[in-house]
Amino acid sequence: MTLTPKESSLLKDLRSQEQLCIDKYAKYASDACDNQLKNLFTQIKQNETSHLQTLDQIASGTIPMININGSKKQAPEIQPSSCTPQDKQRDSYLCADALSTEKHVSSEYNTSIFEFTDPNIRNVLNHIQKEEQEHGEYLYKYMSINGMYN
Repeated sequence: MTLTPKESSLLKDLRSQEQLCIDKYAKYASDACDNQLKNLFTQIKQNETSHLQTLDQIASGTIPMININGSKKQAPEIQPSSCTPQDKQRDSYLCADALSTEKHVSSEYNTSIFEFTDPNIRNVLNHIQKEEQEHGEYLYKYMSINGMYN
């Protein structure tokens, strides 16, 4: 499989976004007060790492085999945070930034899906985009349960 120059450029951008997500979630997992939020950030970071590996496969000329028809992952169980109001405010900032990042990354995938010529790659990118949207859903649920989403 040979990528067009535009596809290569888009892939480079997606890989950069995924690496930024990995770095953010690693930092946020260490900075969060609430242990369940730390776990959520760690879980999402692992998923972002998988996305980066998938993009690396595409960049190397391989179309990854993924379970595109698989069922949606089970959302993590979320309970109200027991952190202090000050710590909860810091966690709220981390969540808001992470949610904003997920919205941006999902949008990048949306654009890329339309630009790739190979339908199998479009399916892989669509699968990743759905997972990015799930990350946003998990963050929203955490924020909503903890009174952080207006």
